[in-house]
Amino acid sequence: MPNIQMKRIYEPITPSDGFRVLVDRLWPRGVKKETAGIDLWAKDITPSALLREEYHTGVDSWDVFAIKYRKELLANPAVDSFVDTIRDKETVTLLFASRDTEHTHVTVLLAVLEEKLAEVRG
Repeated sequence: MPNIQMKRIYEPITPSDGFRVLVDRLWPRGVKKETAGIDLWAKDITPSALLREEYHTGVDSWDVFAIKYRKELLANPAVDSFVDTIRDKETVTLLFASRDTEHTHVTVLLAVLEEKLAEVRG
């Protein structure tokens, strides 16, 4: 099972990042694709446009957003495919642009991925 960590895309690339995965639906401002060091851009496991909009416009609180996003992830077959992709990696770094590292969708994604990987491992 890989060690999965979170990191802002704006932080320097380090060897300890391992397999680097961008988990934002939109490409981060000011980051050049050629120098981002991305191994995979996993747009299909990010929050839906509607869910993102409801959270960012204040329709949903953080707690409601997290519950809805978790439901999206558990119903999304792309998550299982992603788990298959990362399961044999030593380290996986989930990259995101948000300044708020506590209230980012990546915390929800990380929890779901760890649960799925534990299921696969048995």
